[in-house]
Amino acid sequence: MKRSFLLYFLITLIGIIFIARLFQLQIIRGANYDPIRNSAVKIKYDYPERGYVYDRNGTLLVANQLSYDVIVQPNKVLPLDTLEFCKLLKIDKKQFLKKFKRAEKYATYKPSVFLKQLAKEDFAFLQEKLQKFKGFYIQKRIIRKYPINAAANVLGYIGEVNESMAKKSNYYQQGELIGKDGIERQYEKLLRGKKGKKFLSLNRFNNVTGSYLKGTYDTLSLNGKDLTLTLDVKLQGYAQKLMTGKRGGIVAIEPSTGEILALVTAPSYDPNMLVGRNRSKNSVLLFNDTISKPSYDRGLLAAYAPGSPFKIMNALIGLQENVINEQTSFKCYNGFKYGKRANEFMGCHCGIVGRPIQLKTAIAESCNSYFSHTYKRIVEKNNQPSEGLDNWHKHVSSFGLGNYLGYDLPAGQKGLIPDGNYYDSRYKYSWNGSTNISNAIGQGEILTTPIQLANFTAAIANKGFFYTPHILKEVDQNPIDNPKYTIPKQTTIDKKHFSPLIEAMHEVFKTGTGKWSQVEGIEICGKTGTAENFSKINGKKVQLVDHSILIAFAPKKKPQIALAIFVENGGYGSAIAAPIASLLIEKYVTGNISKKNKYREQRILNLSLEKNYTYLN
Repeated sequence: MKRSFLLYFLITLIGIIFIARLFQLQIIRGANYDPIRNSAVKIKYDYPERGYVYDRNGTLLVANQLSYDVIVQPNKVLPLDTLEFCKLLKIDKKQFLKKFKRAEKYATYKPSVFLKQLAKEDFAFLQEKLQKFKGFYIQKRIIRKYPINAAANVLGYIGEVNESMAKKSNYYQQGELIGKDGIERQYEKLLRGKKGKKFLSLNRFNNVTGSYLKGTYDTLSLNGKDLTLTLDVKLQGYAQKLMTGKRGGIVAIEPSTGEILALVTAPSYDPNMLVGRNRSKNSVLLFNDTISKPSYDRGLLAAYAPGSPFKIMNALIGLQENVINEQTSFKCYNGFKYGKRANEFMGCHCGIVGRPIQLKTAIAESCNSYFSHTYKRIVEKNNQPSEGLDNWHKHVSSFGLGNYLGYDLPAGQKGLIPDGNYYDSRYKYSWNGSTNISNAIGQGEILTTPIQLANFTAAIANKGFFYTPHILKEVDQNPIDNPKYTIPKQTTIDKKHFSPLIEAMHEVFKTGTGKWSQVEGIEICGKTGTAENFSKINGKKVQLVDHSILIAFAPKKKPQIALAIFVENGGYGSAIAAPIASLLIEKYVTGNISKKNKYREQRILNLSLEKNYTYLN
C-alpha cells in the first residue's frame, strides 16, 4: 500500500512539474516568444525601398534601381555544366570554385550570396536557363542610382554590413546594405525604412512547408523617408566645374538660415562609381589614392591656416576690447619689426609706406603691419599675455572656430585656436604678443576648415550671430524643426562693431585686393588671403606655392550667400579664389554669368594647377 502510494505520488509530482514547465514556456514566455531562435523557422526578409534624396529645388539627387544577386544553397546544388554557368555569369571556373567553396564554408544548408549585383542584361539571359542549375536562384536587391554627377562627398554611399557589424546589431544581417558616409550614414535610420519579415516553417530536411503559425509574426516592410537637402545642386555642380584641375574646398552657406548651399571638395568622383559590379574595383582606386585623395572631404576635414581673412577676426576683437577704433592708425614700412634680430620682421605688400593707415584701408589693402600692432595690443592688454590670449581665444571660439560646429554630416575636424596654456607650456611662461605674431595674419598655429570659415563669414553677414550649418531641409516634405539648427548662436562681439568691418570688406572688392573680381550690380563684401604652404620633402622642410583663400558674402544688404574658398597651391587669393567667388556669387544671385564675365569664367574653367602638385606625385 505504501509502495503504491509512493508510485502514484511520484507520477503526480512529475506530471505537475511537466504541466508547470509547459505553462511557463507556452503561456508566460509565449507572449515574448521569438521565432528567430527556432531552428525550424526560416525568415524571409522583404526589403523596403530606400528613401529618395532631392536638392532644395526638388532636383532628384539619389534614386533607387533594381539589382540582382545570384544566391546559392550548396546542399541543393546538383551536378551542372560549370562552363555554361560561368559563361552566363561572365566569370571563369577558378572564380566559380572559389565562390562555391566560400558558400560551403559559410553553411551548406543555408543560402548565401554567390555573385553580387548582376547586370540587367546578364540577368535576362540567366533567368531563361536558371531552372537547369538547381540550388541557384535570383534575389532582387535595391541599390542606389545617382542621376547627377555631383556632391559625392555630401551624399555618401551604401555598402554591405560585415560580420562584426552584424554581430553588434539587432537589426542588420550580414550582407545587408547600410549607409557608409555622407547623408547616407548620417540619416541611415530615416532613409533605410523598415524591412518586413515572413516566417516560414521548415521540416527536418530543411525544406519550407508553409507559413509559420499562419503569418502571426509576419510584418510588412515600410519604405524609407524621402529627404530634401539644403544643397543647391546647380551651384554645387558649377563650383565643382570651377575647381577642375585644382585641389581644395568650397563651402557656401545661406546666412539667414545656416543652410549649406554648396559643399565642394576637389578633386572628387562620380558617385555612380560606388554602385554595381565595379564598386569593389573603384573603391580600391578611390580610397587608396593617397595623392589626390578624391574621397577626402577637404571642405570638412582639411585644416588650413586661414591667412588674411583672419584679419577680420582680429579687427573685431580689437574693436570689442577697445584697443583700436575706426580712426586708429599705424604706419607700415614694408612690414612689421617685432624683435631686435634681422629675421624678426614680417613683410607686407600693402604698398603704403611710412603713411598712417586706418582700419578700412588696412583691410582693403591687407596690411600685415596694421594687424600685427592690433594683435599685440589685444594679447598684451593689462601686461598679461596669457590672460590676453585666453580672452582672444574666447572671442574667436564664439564664432565656432577651433571646435566641431555641430553640423549634420559625419566628417569633421576641430582645427586649432591656441590659448594661453598652449604657449605657456611651450615657452615656460616667458612669451608675449611678438612670440606668436603670425596669429595676427592668420598664420602661425591657427588652423581652420573651409566650413568653419564659411560659418565665420555668415556670422559677419548677420552682424554677430549664426545658425549651426546643416544639410537637411525637409523629411517627406516636412521642414525640420530642430532647435539645434533654428536657434541663432550669438558671438561675443557687439553688433555695432560689424558695420565698419562690412564696409571695409566691401571696399576690398571696390578698390582693394579683390577689385578685379567685381560683379556689376552686386555689392560683394569679402577678404582675400594668401597662406604660406610648407611640406616635408625627402626629410627637408620646403616652401611650396601659397594657398589661395577668400571669404565673401553678398549682397551687402540682405545677404543671400556666404562662402569660403581654399585653393591649394593656388597663389594669391586675388588671382584665383576671388574670381571663383565672384562667379559663384553671380551664378547664385542672378542665375547666370553675364557676357562681361565670360572671359573670367573661361579662364578659371581652363586653369589647371596640376603642375603645382607634382611634388606630391
